[in-house]
Amino acid sequence: MTADDSFGRLDDDDYPAYTMGRAAEMLGTTQGFLRAIGEAHLITPLRSAGGHRRYSRYQLRIAARARELVDHGTPVEAACRIVILEDQLQEAQRINAEQRRPAVLANPTSAA
Repeated sequence: MTADDSFGRLDDDDYPAYTMGRAAEMLGTTQGFLRAIGEAHLITPLRSAGGHRRYSRYQLRIAARARELVDHGTPVEAACRIVILEDQLQEAQRINAEQRRPAVLANPTSAA
């Protein structure tokens, strides 16, 4: 991999750029919290060649949402389930909007 290839990944939300320690520091939480949300199947960090957990920016956003819920008193397992359901809802809404778009373009008068 060249330096140019690495720089291209800086904008990739799914590139596992952050170590567990750095991810915990960025989120203001503990490494144990990251392990707990991993065990609850909220996020699955990739592993480096040496077996260390690596997190992407997308995973950090998901973890931050879970931490927000936990900070407000929600148990970790429940917070993870809520975040999963929120993510599924957002994806379903995105798919619905995409499927409506061609119908609206084909018949603009029915959009009202």
